[in-house]
Amino acid sequence: MHELWRFRPVPVALIGSLFLVVMAGRAAPLAAEELESRVDYLSFAQGALPVAIEGDARVLGVGTEQALLAIDGDPGGYTLTPKSGGARSRVVLVYALPAATTFESFAVPNVLETPSPSQTFVQKVEIAGSDTAADGPFRVLGSATLETHSAKGQVTSIPVAVSSPVRWVKLTMEGGIDVQRDRTFLEFSEIIGYGAQEAVPQSDAFTGKWKGRGVLLELAQDGARVAGCYDGVGDLEGTVSGNLLRATGKTRTGDIPSTFVLAVGDDGGITGVRSANGAPFRLYSGDAAPGARTKCSVREVHPPGCGDIVHGINFDFDSATIRADSGALLDALSVGLQRSDAAAITVVGHTSSEGSQDYNRALSQRRAEAVVAALIERGIGAARLSADGQGEDQPIADNATETGRSLNRRVEIACR
Repeated sequence: MHELWRFRPVPVALIGSLFLVVMAGRAAPLAAEELESRVDYLSFAQGALPVAIEGDARVLGVGTEQALLAIDGDPGGYTLTPKSGGARSRVVLVYALPAATTFESFAVPNVLETPSPSQTFVQKVEIAGSDTAADGPFRVLGSATLETHSAKGQVTSIPVAVSSPVRWVKLTMEGGIDVQRDRTFLEFSEIIGYGAQEAVPQSDAFTGKWKGRGVLLELAQDGARVAGCYDGVGDLEGTVSGNLLRATGKTRTGDIPSTFVLAVGDDGGITGVRSANGAPFRLYSGDAAPGARTKCSVREVHPPGCGDIVHGINFDFDSATIRADSGALLDALSVGLQRSDAAAITVVGHTSSEGSQDYNRALSQRRAEAVVAALIERGIGAARLSADGQGEDQPIADNATETGRSLNRRVEIACR
């Protein structure tokens, strides 16, 4: 084990749409342009995917679900080890990133103790990176020995020792801060990785069948659009952005809604999360099963258009400027709308819940107007188009995790 440096927590508070980093008794607000670089690229919502679970993880009952919880964008704590361990227990999680990423710093929020002698927070954290393969070789990017935070909302920042692009990250967690018993459960919150990432190519892997515990999934992909069915009970549609599919579905009986965020790994298996009827996200994964027989058939894949929820139209941070990587999806949307004879088409913009309601409503209005302008450039008649910003008022997923927030950032196409 490489030497681990000790870092004291930095409190972080969110006030309106400004982050305040409190140090040495004074508060220093970060400007919007500084916040733009604070994207957590070591998160599932940004396409990071667990690919290996090592160390004592299997003995301690650690699986894909716990690996995803460490990168779900929820700073709250969770039980990392479903089975008890000890002072030297070691959990190693390896994540694949969707594109080369250069990290500037890492962080662990809410290092807090559950009031129980049988549970304690992880003590030592080491982050290593590789640009070669999931099994390395790895070089240490940063490390820390954690100390308990004095209150909720604090973050331990971990500087980067080596700044170079990596495609795989190995997170090693060892021991506990306050181990009082031989049989102790370890807790964790999440690992955050700030930095910069190269453009993520759009995946074309969402055609096939997958089967797993409680999972029977069939999908067909055409460009950025995906249609399919799940578990013999429902149909879904969604859009691909980078290596992630964000989709919404409903059961054929009862119209019970579900939301999905899924990724296909190099081994052909599908991994992600599903929320049914507004419940918390749960692991949703399966192996490729081309010979599986589903109880439903894939519906025709059509370009996004009237009545659809569209994810993946991406904007610059805190801006209505559409990013260049959204061009293919906007092209597909214009094709879908050109096929419609609707006299009136409204682009409805939605946001997640960060910031104030008024601010988010105004931002969603500007972004909806930007999409309208992009569609006019692509040949949709201006007289048919209008924009409506709904802000955070109509979420389709929870706002507690970045996965849910990424689903809430969307446009919907209403026609009449």
